Amino acid sequence: MNVQIINKSKHATPNYETEGAAGMDLRANIQESITLKPLERTIVKTGLFIALPIGFEAQVRPRSGLAAKKGITVVNGTIFNEAFDRLKAINEREGLLNQVKARGAAANSDHYPFYEKGEPSFFIYTEGDYKHYHDINDVPENIPLTNYDQVFELITSFVKEGL
Repeated sequence: MNVQIINKSKHATPNYETEGAAGMDLRANIQESITLKPLERTIVKTGLFIALPIGFEAQVRPRSGLAAKKGITVVNGTIFNEAFDRLKAINEREGLLNQVKARGAAANSDHYPFYEKGEPSFFIYTEGDYKHYHDINDVPENIPLTNYDQVFELITSFVKEGL
């Protein structure tokens, strides 16, 4: 696939840094640093403009830092956006997690067989430094259960409000 990228930033155009990398590092094209409070949002410009074919999406995900360790990503959030918007609204109202982000489908997730059969489904994972997702060390004793109480409360509220 050929993706046209126009770079009007002061940084080099992003590229894959290592063989087999799934994504590229973006850099903020800003004059001053930005500090956000929990649940606060802002637009951070990159100076990049991309042209994607119809039916494709680009995603921005955190790699590290406090925001990455205190939020969740919702697989299929961009597909089932009404349900995702409801989940995100509950989080904002109850102030449970710093961020709730959406992404598209992922064929490497446990939920995928349900989604593939037409069953609306989310797969939620916490952001952080867990390195063993779907490898031989992905065993119960290694799972950190990051923000378990907050995620449990968010899902419980989502289910109760859906009834």
